Amino acid sequence: MRVGIVGLGLIGGSMAKSVKARTGHTVYGVDLDQETMMLARMCGAIDGALDGDTLPQCDLILVAIRPQAAVDWVREHAGQIAKSAILVDLCGVKRVVVEQIAPIAEEHGFAYIGGHPMAGKERGGFTSSSDSLYVGASMILTPDKRTDMKLLETLQAFFLDVGFAKLTFSQPEEHDRIIAFTSQLAHIVSSAYVKSPEAQRRRGFSAGSFQDMTRVARLDEDMWTELFLDDADYLVKELDILIENLTAYSKALKSGDAERVRAVLVLKDKSGAPAALLFAAIPQPLSPGAQAGFRMSTLSLPETLDLDDIQDCEAFAYSPPAPPRVL
Repeated sequence: MRVGIVGLGLIGGSMAKSVKARTGHTVYGVDLDQETMMLARMCGAIDGALDGDTLPQCDLILVAIRPQAAVDWVREHAGQIAKSAILVDLCGVKRVVVEQIAPIAEEHGFAYIGGHPMAGKERGGFTSSSDSLYVGASMILTPDKRTDMKLLETLQAFFLDVGFAKLTFSQPEEHDRIIAFTSQLAHIVSSAYVKSPEAQRRRGFSAGSFQDMTRVARLDEDMWTELFLDDADYLVKELDILIENLTAYSKALKSGDAERVRAVLVLKDKSGAPAALLFAAIPQPLSPGAQAGFRMSTLSLPETLDLDDIQDCEAFAYSPPAPPRVL
């Protein structure tokens, strides 16, 4: 299979390295930075440039650049994409991307599905990319009414081959709602946390908790501004909830009332009753073939996929048996 990758930063570069390390696919890549292109060729991450000659030959095209840039690239190059090809965007938000790319794909006759690999590092760029980044990770896909089983089977084989443990199906709306909490809010919290003056005086006083809280504080301001604004409705809701909860902690501490402090520390379920640790259900990094976890049910890939069922649930995943390797 010929794979084209647009953008060779952390996500695209790791995809290229993973494909070359684990499959026999041919990889063509393109990046605006010529030094990145040179490094990708020198280390064997790509077999050649993705250009006007190689793009029409690609069976699978992975677009790993910022949301609006991804839409612009697809719009500009749609006429060069083969009708037999599959295009997957790897952007961190889905609504704004899918709603623009899906009509372009339909107009030009190639298959398209939104995607989001749930893996990353605190530093970006090709030099931070790795052929092990996706090992044990979840690959989110957002199928629609045009998605057929042959396409899903092809992507299943491909993504499991490059290291992903499972595929997770969702809708763009649901994806963006959950990602606002699991990813974007975490980056805002980390960024705000390190703005304390005490952060400059913490040497010798920090351990694991500080490292955990600050790991993603260093942001690519341009990229995250775009992601935050594209998901601002859901992100603001989560941020307001967090501020409300933090305010409760502040008021309890100012009161000097031990019982009130203890009360805000107790985790509660929706009914208000004390609950088991809520985050015990969140999965740790998974090995290939592991079962799905938090907020997801696990099932085998069905012979037919009823997309109405996806709309009726929040998210679901499957960890199918290892498929035949497709080279």
